[in-house]
Amino acid sequence: MQITEIKPHRKWCDIDLKGIWRYRDLYYMYVRRDIVTQYKQTILGPLWYIIQPLFTTIMYMFVFGGLAGISTDGAPQPLFYMAGIVLWGYFNECFTVSSDVFGVNANVFGKVYFPRLIVPLSGVTSGLLKMLIQLCIFIVIYLYYVLTLPAGTLQINASLLLFPVLIFMLAMHGMSWGLIISSMTTKYRDMKFLVQFGIQLFMYATPVIYPLSAAPEKYRDIIALNPLTPIFEAFKYGCLGCGSLDWSGLLYSSLFMLVTLFLAVIIFSRTERNFMDTV
Repeated sequence: MQITEIKPHRKWCDIDLKGIWRYRDLYYMYVRRDIVTQYKQTILGPLWYIIQPLFTTIMYMFVFGGLAGISTDGAPQPLFYMAGIVLWGYFNECFTVSSDVFGVNANVFGKVYFPRLIVPLSGVTSGLLKMLIQLCIFIVIYLYYVLTLPAGTLQINASLLLFPVLIFMLAMHGMSWGLIISSMTTKYRDMKFLVQFGIQLFMYATPVIYPLSAAPEKYRDIIALNPLTPIFEAFKYGCLGCGSLDWSGLLYSSLFMLVTLFLAVIIFSRTERNFMDTV
């Protein structure tokens, strides 16, 4: 009689890429579940994907553009704020889904084996689909201003071709930061509450509702250290002609992304082995 001995993986970094491909049907199921169930049993349903960014844009125009009088570098306020909302919404989605992977899925993880990385990856994908819907609204508003404003007001340029790269960087930043936080919350439950309002505060340290040039001189270098800053600035520069295309900043953001993603994979791999003892 042949006896099979099952041994735990002891590698310092054990990510089963073949397993992720083998369980791709489960990945697709998670993506579909995230999209279908979010607004299930609501009256407006998927229309919330459109309503939320539109109402947020109107509120930003009233508060930051009207009351606070924050500059948009000459760009139309609806376009400027919508551009920031679309990008930040996707980053926030990737971060939020990844930051509570172990807590939300503890029951499933304790009963069934599958590559755990499928869950945050599916969240990144479903968030991308939501972001593309909101991007369509941005394009409609953009075309309206192209047809109504004098020629040359909106200075679209070739750097907009970087958009897929910028979105990928946003997704990896959000997912890697979220995985690190998720691994920490298995032991320190208070981290969950700290993250909830911490990520909201972090938005104000990112040029979402203001251009970097509008920040006070003494704070500008600090905001530039934010790895998301060159991403937001590059996108607004590419489609609106405001902001800046800082290649050194994008290189810094890319290196920061690679380092945090590397650390996140290591920490996530080590945590998933024994997280059921702490969740």
